[in-house]
Amino acid sequence: MDTIDSLYVHAPFCSRRCYYCDFAVKVGRSSESSLWVRAIAGELRAIHNEQIFKMSSSLETLYVGGGTPSLLSTNSMAKLREIVGVERLESDDLEWTCEANPESFNLEKASAWIRAGVNRVSLGVQTFQESALTWMGRLHSTSESLGAVQIAEEAGFLNISVDIIFGLPPSLKRDLREDLQKLLLLNVDHVSLYGLTVENGTPLARAVSEGKQDLISDSQYREEYLFAVEWLESHGYEGYEVSNFARSGKRSKHNANYWSGKPYLGLGNGAHSYLHPVRRWNVRDWNSYFTKAVQGCLPVENQENLNDEEHRLENLWLGLRTKEGLRIVGFTGKIQEKFVEWIKKGLAVEKGGYMSLTPEGWLIMDHLTLELEKEFSDKDLRNPKI
Repeated sequence: MDTIDSLYVHAPFCSRRCYYCDFAVKVGRSSESSLWVRAIAGELRAIHNEQIFKMSSSLETLYVGGGTPSLLSTNSMAKLREIVGVERLESDDLEWTCEANPESFNLEKASAWIRAGVNRVSLGVQTFQESALTWMGRLHSTSESLGAVQIAEEAGFLNISVDIIFGLPPSLKRDLREDLQKLLLLNVDHVSLYGLTVENGTPLARAVSEGKQDLISDSQYREEYLFAVEWLESHGYEGYEVSNFARSGKRSKHNANYWSGKPYLGLGNGAHSYLHPVRRWNVRDWNSYFTKAVQGCLPVENQENLNDEEHRLENLWLGLRTKEGLRIVGFTGKIQEKFVEWIKKGLAVEKGGYMSLTPEGWLIMDHLTLELEKEFSDKDLRNPKI
């Protein structure tokens, strides 16, 4: 049975839920760090006893996301290191990422993370425009964003990523070009570029349904995305995935493992795990998760077994979202015709037996994936590369 080289750990605590957020978070003034450590340890014991999702003796990646991991106590990453196993985190090639929000990230915490073994930090900046930050419900200021990058550098981080959001409502009058110019001055190693989406159950969704919130048009959304991609690539960032851009050698290894279809283990409320053909996910509610985990019970809410068709569709989607793309050698007939059609429309390019989407193609990636899936025959289904 395959062992797992990539581990995700969810830290759900947030001081406030953002206007657009539907993540599995627990809002409160404190982070309940000690309870989080107990729960993660309990879940790991349950997983060990289950003997299905087995971690490798040496992890390639560890990603602590949220929520707001920077709300955890200063020694939480050191505690996590002990729980996961020091021996699993000793490889020189390990990528250990922690997410942080600028307002809760300080030099003491950053230095403690470095000592624990964290070597990559992802900062939730989103924008440098104060009015847009207020609209989103973010608690940090522009100056705190700038300061967070300086703190990370001073602590010794050599791999710093920043999140930037696009597609904000026109009424905010957000200047994306100005944000990207400020981003360039920070000289960070990696940028994650996310479009605003309206998720069910969020304050944003309610405001939209009540006619109280304007949204960007599809054409404006497209224009902003294409501008940001061109701007980032012209300033030394490689667009290696639909939403991610990196300086040379600074791609996210953890996310790359997701996109290549490798197995992964997720710990924490709402976390997902995958070991072909099984995908499963934990309960979202923190209190329910904690109760089960500390008792040594698997806090799994549900799971699914991917059939051949579902697995193929997922591999198509994962392949199309990366710069490397899909291996297309050996495909003929309608499949080949579809590839040619995309290339003629400027939606894809072909190089060395692989087809990858252009930024124009990435904008309609979900549609193109389904379009390609419809053309598959039984012969194509047996192609080992899909």
